[in-house]
Amino acid sequence: MSVRLLLAFAPFLFFPYAHATVDCANANDQATMNQCAGQAFKAADKELNTLYQQITGRLKDNPDAKKLLVNSQRAWVSFRDAECKFSASGVAGGSVYPLVYSSCLTAVTKARVEALKQYLQCEEGDMSCPIPGA
Repeated sequence: MSVRLLLAFAPFLFFPYAHATVDCANANDQATMNQCAGQAFKAADKELNTLYQQITGRLKDNPDAKKLLVNSQRAWVSFRDAECKFSASGVAGGSVYPLVYSSCLTAVTKARVEALKQYLQCEEGDMSCPIPGA
């Protein structure tokens, strides 16, 4: 068997159920709950990235504001990661750590999503809003 073929199928060799659909509403073991928490974070992060791209698109004619947004987002990511490491530190090393950490990431990310949504809803003439209307 070639190395490339082996590498292509490696995830299925080690995680035979990786392609299976997980019923997160009825998760009853720690591994599944951890997986579901990770999926929830990925969904929140995807929404965040979509909104971020919309905002950067609106700032295409304002490089100074765009730079401020980029700096703000980088600082926010650092805060999010540090906050969630601290939040989950009480269970560090335990099997529940991925669940607690991912749940924190999801909650903090959803809060940022709501903040970005507010920026996208600014009305024309709102001087307190850094994002121009669509």
